[in-house]
Amino acid sequence: MSSASKDKDPQPRSLHVEKVSTTSSERQPEHLEDLDSIENTQSGKYSWLVAITAGVGGFLFGYDTGIISAVLVYLDSDLGKVLNSSEKELITSITSGGAFIGAVAAGLTADRYGRKGAIYMGCLLFTVGAILQAAAFSLAQMTVGRLVVGFGVGSAAMIVPLYIAEVAPAKYRGRMIGLDNMSITGGQLISYGIGAALAHTDHGWRVMVGLGAVPAIILCCLLPFCPESPRQLIYHDKHDEAAVVIQKIFPLGTPEQVQQKVQHIAIHVAEAKALEGGKGRLWQLKQLYVIPGNLRALIAACGLMAISQLGGFNSLMYYSSTLFALVGFANPVAVGTIIAATNFFFTFVNFMVVDRFGRRRILLSTMWGMALFLALAAVAFHWIPVNHDLTLQSNKIGWPAYVVLACMIIYVGFYSTGIGNMAWVSSEFFPMEVRSLGTMMLTCSCWGSNIIVASTFLTQMENTTPSGAFGFYAAICFFGWIAVYFCYPEVKGMTLEDIREVFKHGFGVRYARQLQKEAKMKRQIGNTMG
Repeated sequence: MSSASKDKDPQPRSLHVEKVSTTSSERQPEHLEDLDSIENTQSGKYSWLVAITAGVGGFLFGYDTGIISAVLVYLDSDLGKVLNSSEKELITSITSGGAFIGAVAAGLTADRYGRKGAIYMGCLLFTVGAILQAAAFSLAQMTVGRLVVGFGVGSAAMIVPLYIAEVAPAKYRGRMIGLDNMSITGGQLISYGIGAALAHTDHGWRVMVGLGAVPAIILCCLLPFCPESPRQLIYHDKHDEAAVVIQKIFPLGTPEQVQQKVQHIAIHVAEAKALEGGKGRLWQLKQLYVIPGNLRALIAACGLMAISQLGGFNSLMYYSSTLFALVGFANPVAVGTIIAATNFFFTFVNFMVVDRFGRRRILLSTMWGMALFLALAAVAFHWIPVNHDLTLQSNKIGWPAYVVLACMIIYVGFYSTGIGNMAWVSSEFFPMEVRSLGTMMLTCSCWGSNIIVASTFLTQMENTTPSGAFGFYAAICFFGWIAVYFCYPEVKGMTLEDIREVFKHGFGVRYARQLQKEAKMKRQIGNTMG
């Protein structure tokens, strides 16, 4: 094995990479990890800058899903009439429906046109949707604007974490995908702040939704400075371009290590193409279900995503202002901002610890807390006098309202530290040949679950009482915690090419644990010899 030389050349220069045949595996080494020594070198700032830039797409996602909470409070009769609960659910859930379609479209085109193409399209959709909403004077136009924004949200939600995962060094992948999650929660926080700032401005909601076009335009201007994913470049036989990108990601890697990394990726791309065999997208989608390892990866990833959406958090994001007005707070948008700030702060906590403690340990340490404090909120709601139409019998704020607020803050802390961010990291589970489609299904499970929550929350609150609704969410979190224990493996520090082996051994919980132990022993031996 060729190890890193001390004569390091950080410049890509004229790297020429020998291509690996896409039809033969005769040249594969006995140990593929021997080709991946560049992952042990220190990565530079380049990959972080690319991840931060792509994260603007996450900011758009967060802003446009968060701003609706304030908009619902301040719409009044600006759309021709005062909206009822069903109409509010319509303009909220239609974005989730659009996001579902946008995620499917991005997933079906991401391999053919590259990851950046879908991001450009998302920017265009965000801009058009923002203009349509800001100029809306009817429920129909507002609904269309929310739908178009939903297309952009779905495209960004699907493609940005996938793009970052393929650009990031293995040891920082969880943290870099966490940048996207921080951007999402940062967008939600800023949307709440803008909502509170424009609370007493005439038709201020139009400014709120119109501002969503600004970051979309900024991202569109920054994208030309970002590379296409090295794995996508190799997939399209652009090996030399991929080598240049890899050298920028690992500036201390030698030209030989760069060539070995390209060969390592190319071998897996060759396997993926051999499996595809020129077959269509429907056949590729079928492979997610008929190949046991792929199906287990899909269940683990999509199951966690569904739990993250059905566990009550999005009811807070979409309806927090409505909810806190319900329990009697005079400035519900400002109170909702506390929830958004908590979400952002604990997303940062996750960002700092995800690659140190691992995905599985964080999930098992936080999901029980979500269930507990949702259950406590359900109990507290029993003492708040709420009519069937979700109006208060008294305007007095009592201790139960403060208990609900405290429970929601602590719940969001557990959520954002754990499942809120881990669910998006799960895009790393899918092998190359089905990664874009697997991430598409992951995103579809997000928005499918989101549609259910957004379109039923107010109705569920009316029909089952707030206590029943939050008790239901608590049960989902509890049983999800149990499912994670049995079905969610730890893959921190593994390359995307290595992760595909985990789900060939059941859900891979024990197998992944063994791989982690072996990797730790190798590092200890390497440090001792060094």
